[in-house]
Amino acid sequence: MAKNITITGGAGFIGSNLTAYYIKKGYSVTVFDNLSRKGSRSNVDWLKRIGRFKLINGDITNFADCRKAVKDSSAIFHLAAQVAVTTSVDNPREDFTTNALGTFNMLEAARLSGQRPVFIFSSTNKVYGGMENIKVIEVDGQYLYRDLAKGVPERMNLDFHSPYGCSKGAADQYVRDYFRIYGLPTLVFRQSCIYGPRQFGIEDQGWVAWFIIAASLGKKITIYGDGKQVRDVLYVDDLVRLFDLALTKISTLKGKVFNVGGGADNILSVWTKFGPILDRLFGRKIKVRFDNWRPGDQKVYISAISLVQKEIGWKPKVSVEEGVKKLYSWVAENRKLFIYTEIIYAL
Repeated sequence: MAKNITITGGAGFIGSNLTAYYIKKGYSVTVFDNLSRKGSRSNVDWLKRIGRFKLINGDITNFADCRKAVKDSSAIFHLAAQVAVTTSVDNPREDFTTNALGTFNMLEAARLSGQRPVFIFSSTNKVYGGMENIKVIEVDGQYLYRDLAKGVPERMNLDFHSPYGCSKGAADQYVRDYFRIYGLPTLVFRQSCIYGPRQFGIEDQGWVAWFIIAASLGKKITIYGDGKQVRDVLYVDDLVRLFDLALTKISTLKGKVFNVGGGADNILSVWTKFGPILDRLFGRKIKVRFDNWRPGDQKVYISAISLVQKEIGWKPKVSVEEGVKKLYSWVAENRKLFIYTEIIYAL
């Protein structure tokens, strides 16, 4: 079993939770991160209180940094990315360099290391595009698929939409092909909305966390669209558990692709359902403003997770209500941290 693990983006939201998990298990963990993302330095400080790990302050766009980071790795979790659709529209070159070239660099570094490390990649549901041909209906104030009761399956046609969708989609396919062409034991998880502690959400990405943070700090919340958009949401502890389970079963999983999210049992509309939950948690009415839809924003995205359940034996354990309450409690307990982070990064 892999004991020397490299986690790109290991100081980010998902990465720091995954790093903490493996530190506690006694693994040798290398965090490879450029520390540019809001909250990443705070996450590093938190990880140092948990245990020992190696930090490489480098960038996946620098091939020499990549080779250094994976030199002795038996497993690589590639989580580092440019993660916002809006940012990709504003700066498509940087988005491409980070997501497409950065992933290619990591794959080549893994291939040339001579270690044949396991390579697990965090892809995205955006590889399926807007799915305009899929019928959407409105039920009880939220959008749902008319004919996909269990959500989007892996056999859905790829349709890269937005620069972000293109860059992550290209990376997604490169990861798949490095198993087929080079025999690298790779695995792709096309993730839906992940949320939980250590998430320094911003308006463009990490909306579940952002709404809670914004409400806590008295900041304006803007809903782009009508607030009836639906996503399946997955608590980060459930994702970490999946990563670890997949690592132990990589011999039968290598080369495969799975849709990963909360599934049809864990859906949340952006405001019509989420708003009342926040009102109850804060004990007051949370005010929001509405604006135009953003490019590439799907009315609905729900992952069909039957394949990952069948082949890996995994399913989410944390419900939407429980997960949102956990995140709310973490934000409340760390309010000073968000204020401090806001000052440093000029949010």
